[in-house]
Amino acid sequence: MDSEIDAKTFWKAIGCRAIGVAIVTAKGADGPAGFLALSATHLSASPPIMLVSIGLTTSALGAVRHGNHFAINYVPKGRDDLAKEFGGGGALKGADRFKAGDWSELKTGAPTLVDAVGVIDCRLEEMIERHGTVIALGRVVSYSAGTKEPLISFRGGYI
Repeated sequence: MDSEIDAKTFWKAIGCRAIGVAIVTAKGADGPAGFLALSATHLSASPPIMLVSIGLTTSALGAVRHGNHFAINYVPKGRDDLAKEFGGGGALKGADRFKAGDWSELKTGAPTLVDAVGVIDCRLEEMIERHGTVIALGRVVSYSAGTKEPLISFRGGYI
């Protein structure tokens, strides 16, 4: 029988993949909320479905549920500060994190980063709970594309 690796080793293993830094946002009953996405990807093209993983203890989970939407905002190069704030490593908490950027919205009403590399705006379709995580599936209803270079997460840092 194969043994599992521990959580620390897991994070090192997936840190070997270079990915665009993304912030997932939603507008809930208490206003805007967001978090640094550790997993955001497509599920299918027809219909156009995106998938984000949200920890059960993530404060923004309630906003995704209440708003019935989420937006995936790809962070531009040079905005490590924004990634730090939404990743919980900064001084700002909750809705105050949105002070670190300029925000707008597309169709769903989820906050969207004005200078993002791109934004994918989704209407929530389904939530599946597994292993302390909610897998949120959203139908893409709108998107925007900018011209900036992406901030990339690689081996625990940003490039």
